[in-house]
Amino acid sequence: MEEKFTFALRRIALLGGLRDSVTVSSRELGEALEMSQQSASKRILELLEAKYIERDVGARKQQIRITPKGAELLKKEYLEYRKVFENTDKMIIHGKVAQGMGEGGYYICQPGYSDQIKEQLGFTPFEGTFNLDIVPEDVGKLDVIRKSKGIMINGFVSEGRTFGNVIAYKAKIKNLECAIVVPERSHYRETIEIICQYHIRRTLSLSDGDLVDVIVDL
Repeated sequence: MEEKFTFALRRIALLGGLRDSVTVSSRELGEALEMSQQSASKRILELLEAKYIERDVGARKQQIRITPKGAELLKKEYLEYRKVFENTDKMIIHGKVAQGMGEGGYYICQPGYSDQIKEQLGFTPFEGTFNLDIVPEDVGKLDVIRKSKGIMINGFVSEGRTFGNVIAYKAKIKNLECAIVVPERSHYRETIEIICQYHIRRTLSLSDGDLVDVIVDL
């Protein structure tokens, strides 16, 4: 069932329906989906029922847009194809060095986190996080990374304060072993925080705005 949906969603995405609504006639849609106009109309109804797309119907044409649920299905297929063709369990993302809010160091220094990080990741983290603003064309990769199996750093309670679960994704910047850390209940962000046993900025002589490649384990 998913295969016929992903094919249709892929075709709609190629028309521009992933980032915005695309206006097409039933005939144009049939050509895009490589099926008759009648079959294409039926497929659109199935996609609507499954909540993979949204549609506004006009007099002669319709506006179709892929929903977040439909985008998730495409991302799942994307990850599978990467593993097939690239034969890799890693992903490269690009970002620019950014200033943090200074809160990362406070959290990372908590023994409840740092002890688990040492046990699970194999290093004692430097007292602070390295921040990257992901370049726009790679932002979608963050969803793929978050869908992969990370390493759970369990939350805890300390001095009456609750610290939530954190998910870590092993990574490497040049020759430095590190990890992207994401609060389990965090909202979608385009800035990532990275922990390492070294002060990454000083070790790699980086400044704000420098472009950095991060190789992430999936």
